[in-house]
Amino acid sequence: MKYYILFGPPGAGKGTQAVAMVEKYNLKHISTGEMLRAEIAAGTRLGLRAKGLIDAGSLVPDEVVEEMIETTFNANPQVNGFILDGFPRTMTQAEMLDRMLSRKGEDVTAVISLMIPDSLVKERIAHRAAIEGRADDASDETISNRISTYHKKTEPLIDYYRKKGKYFEIDGDGGPGEAGILAVRERLFELLDRL
Repeated sequence: MKYYILFGPPGAGKGTQAVAMVEKYNLKHISTGEMLRAEIAAGTRLGLRAKGLIDAGSLVPDEVVEEMIETTFNANPQVNGFILDGFPRTMTQAEMLDRMLSRKGEDVTAVISLMIPDSLVKERIAHRAAIEGRADDASDETISNRISTYHKKTEPLIDYYRKKGKYFEIDGDGGPGEAGILAVRERLFELLDRL
């Protein structure tokens, strides 16, 4: 099994590129954000709890996310591997993932980071909020909070995975529109084929 972690700030294009990775390499995309949005839409106890935290720009408790991910790992033996998107976001979560995988005799294959500047993050999130009607992305304050949370909590993980020789960066700004998405995808596939 391959276990890829997709890094990058909100709006870097992780979800868009993950769809193409799934199709080409027979992987299962695990987006903690999508999982949580599904719980919120269903109005579950977990969803209601998560909604309050997400609306405030905060992170959802680790044990909730861990349980969702482990369940997905175990329910998909037919795939070649998994793409983790939105997890791990903290050192605690990275260590949790290491323990989860080592119980299965597995390890993280690679961490792939889609790099874009903060100015582009703001532009893309505001655009996405308008198109998808995502209230969690609508206000400037929430966007700024998400960017600063990303830098503060997630960037230490870069050193952690770099020391293990598993960290790779890709320029996530291929330019505007479909051509830009395809340019980034080409860089991504080139890397995955080497791994």
